[in-house]
Amino acid sequence: MPEDKLTPRNEDFSEWYNQIVQRAELADYAPVRGCMVVRPYGWALWENIQQALDRRFKATGHVNAAFPLFIPMSFLEKEKEHVEGFSPELAIVTIGGGEKLEEPLVVRPTSETIIGYMYSKWIKSYRDLPVLINQWGNVVRWELRTRLFLRTLEFYWQEGHTAHASEEEARAETLRMLDVYADFAINEAAVPVIKGIKSQTEKFAGASMSISIEAMMGDTRALQAGTSHFLGQNFAKAFNIQYLDPSNELKWVWTTSWGLSTRFIGAIIMTHGDDQGLILPPRLAPLQIVLIPIYKNDAERNAVMTVVERISGELSAFRLKVDDRTEVTPGFKFNDWEMRGVPLRIEIGPKDVEKGTVAVARRDKPGKEGRAFLPQLNLAGSVERLLSEIQDSLLQQATHFRDSHIFDPKDYAELTEVVQNGWAFSWWCEADACEAKVKEETKATIRCIPFDQPEASGQCIVCGKAAKRKVYFAKAY
Repeated sequence: MPEDKLTPRNEDFSEWYNQIVQRAELADYAPVRGCMVVRPYGWALWENIQQALDRRFKATGHVNAAFPLFIPMSFLEKEKEHVEGFSPELAIVTIGGGEKLEEPLVVRPTSETIIGYMYSKWIKSYRDLPVLINQWGNVVRWELRTRLFLRTLEFYWQEGHTAHASEEEARAETLRMLDVYADFAINEAAVPVIKGIKSQTEKFAGASMSISIEAMMGDTRALQAGTSHFLGQNFAKAFNIQYLDPSNELKWVWTTSWGLSTRFIGAIIMTHGDDQGLILPPRLAPLQIVLIPIYKNDAERNAVMTVVERISGELSAFRLKVDDRTEVTPGFKFNDWEMRGVPLRIEIGPKDVEKGTVAVARRDKPGKEGRAFLPQLNLAGSVERLLSEIQDSLLQQATHFRDSHIFDPKDYAELTEVVQNGWAFSWWCEADACEAKVKEETKATIRCIPFDQPEASGQCIVCGKAAKRKVYFAKAY
């Protein structure tokens, strides 16, 4: 296969993904196994994700802070389930400044413990509540099998941590933040997600309840794209986070935590990409428009570049790049920007100068279907409309793909077939044994128990016993 051609998605989806990440210059492998270097184009995409989320967090009353990367080992040991869940993934520092440390330090895998410790110092009265803090940072989890963005030893994320006076308020916060994630995923990333509750075996270590947004990738595998956890009073009691209520009684707080990471970049790649490369949703794309001048000689160049400069000024409200490289052909540029997923390409040549037009090509519609000629007059309005259409089109395509690969198998034998290339939406009796049987025999897990449930009841797809809720079974990343 020529080196400039991607491995087709339907031939080897995993290799296709790895090639896109590197050829589109989103990330590269670091010298430490399982770590990644996020390149400027990938970081620009992450910055746009950050900004879209940060706006939403601040609109719901949250503020940003920063907590240490190093956590005393004894902090993790205070919450039994938490340390058991994370111990296989911990990176531990035992030497500092050339001397053995009195107490080992854990490189942050998540911050519930260190933040719980600080909250116990800050929260004294009901007047101090609620505490609504978010942190942007990096964490380290010693994963065995890694893949760029999807699962790396070190990754970037945000983690929200809140403390409340009542259980009802904390539960409402847990649900509210999942709604924030779903709104972001659907309306900014054009990734349709399903909201639901994680099973007890799949929930976060130390949580009373975990809820998540689950997305279907282009190979029908599931990706947990964001999670929100109701922690109950587990961490409050482990770290003695108490407050005096209006009656002067000492009470434990109720806490939550929630996070979304750079793995969401993987979600965008695998939801929208095709055999030509990335396809980025306009609202998050580092570049929304690439403007390519086409000419054969100096006279044509002068005429074309005059128009290019004027139009680039008129389109300054958009994230735009003029590709005026002279060492490569226009065809090379077209392929290069298709690989990088830029939503809209605008070409301007001598004929366009004469006619007062531009040629546009939509990244979401390959070939002639996505090409058109537009008048230069009021081009900004036309571009805004096209970008909005591309955003909507990507969501529609992804939703159609997902819905056409969700099945309701009639029995367990059919479920084992369905999950090889799709999701099964099936009744489950909520017994751990039935969940374990599916996982062992098919490698599929319960992705979530969706909030939207049929009004009827049914029979467990595994054992045939009475079941009250349906769940999504799928293979996952």
